[in-house]
Amino acid sequence: MLTIIVRSILIYCIVLLVFRLMGKRQIGQMQPFELVLTLIIADLATIPMADISIPVLHGIIPLLTLVVLHFVLTIITRLSIKLSSFLSGKPVILINPKGIDYKAMKKLNMTIDDIFACLRDKGYFSVAQVQYAIVETSGKISVMPKAEFAPATCQDLDLKPDESFVPITLVCEGKILKDNMALARLQETEVAEIVKKEMNSKIKDVLVLTIEKSGRGYIQLKKDKGKSFQTKRLGSV
Repeated sequence: MLTIIVRSILIYCIVLLVFRLMGKRQIGQMQPFELVLTLIIADLATIPMADISIPVLHGIIPLLTLVVLHFVLTIITRLSIKLSSFLSGKPVILINPKGIDYKAMKKLNMTIDDIFACLRDKGYFSVAQVQYAIVETSGKISVMPKAEFAPATCQDLDLKPDESFVPITLVCEGKILKDNMALARLQETEVAEIVKKEMNSKIKDVLVLTIEKSGRGYIQLKKDKGKSFQTKRLGSV
């Protein structure tokens, strides 16, 4: 039993290292050759775990070989457009200004229901709203709406908003994130005041508290619904 546990932990660590070396792409973002390698690696990893008669080394060597193969294929796809197209395919224009490309639809083995589902996922419920729809090599679909259906931008409205800014999480599950506090240039007493003012509570009762550069924030207690609030604008962060 101990042998199986040790082998399982070892193989797990090797597989974890393998996927770390291969990058952080999600399954939906993988190219076909990357997905194939991932499936093979997952299958290979289970063999030495389940069968102790197989030396662990016989399981590790194929895994490392596949890692090397992955890097070789990645380099090849960067150096050769033709080989990249062969291994990963090419983006396909599924919808153009004339409508759905029937040949492309059949080539991709998609149905009308599949197309409508993809469009709905992007927030469009009619082909008439779409100028172009492109199926990427990862299988995901990119949509360019027609001008009249495109979301209005600040440029369209002649507005000059602040630069985009990722909200800073100051409190998470009752604990203050000190690094983020320094980033926001706030003191613990100031955060406590915000919690007291907005929720009449204490920091330990806060589930999450975030704040943006503009001073707009969001706070939610562990046992209460959340709310937005406005405080003083943050300095340069």
